[in-house]
Amino acid sequence: MFTVRSANTKEELDAILKLRYIILRQPWNQPADTATDSLEETSINAFIADEKGNAIACGRLQENEGKVGQIRFMAVDNNYQGKGLGKLIVKYLEIKGKELKLNTIELQARENAVKFYENAGYTIKERSFLLWGIIQHYLMEKKIG
Repeated sequence: MFTVRSANTKEELDAILKLRYIILRQPWNQPADTATDSLEETSINAFIADEKGNAIACGRLQENEGKVGQIRFMAVDNNYQGKGLGKLIVKYLEIKGKELKLNTIELQARENAVKFYENAGYTIKERSFLLWGIIQHYLMEKKIG
């Protein structure tokens, strides 16, 4: 059974940052510091760990202006793909968003993840940017409030 938790320690956040780098940055030869930003302290970092404490799935919810949340940095370890961990992370972050009384959650989905988010109830607002000139992203949203 997999349990989603919020990161509360530096070690837990470090495990999340390591997973983000391995899944979201390393395959495109991007530096590790691109897998984080200045909003870590004010965001909710959800994760699932294996029995050794390694993060195997993660996602972050940050609150933007106008009671709009944003999910960022979703990643699932390649060995755990297709087991529903991403769905658990999204559901957890949506619950946290409701606790914060957010009205909407937005996210920038990579093209290969659009179907995943559509299955979770998100709709495409617009085709947005091309990350590193390679990865097409789509702005998606879901009303939660």
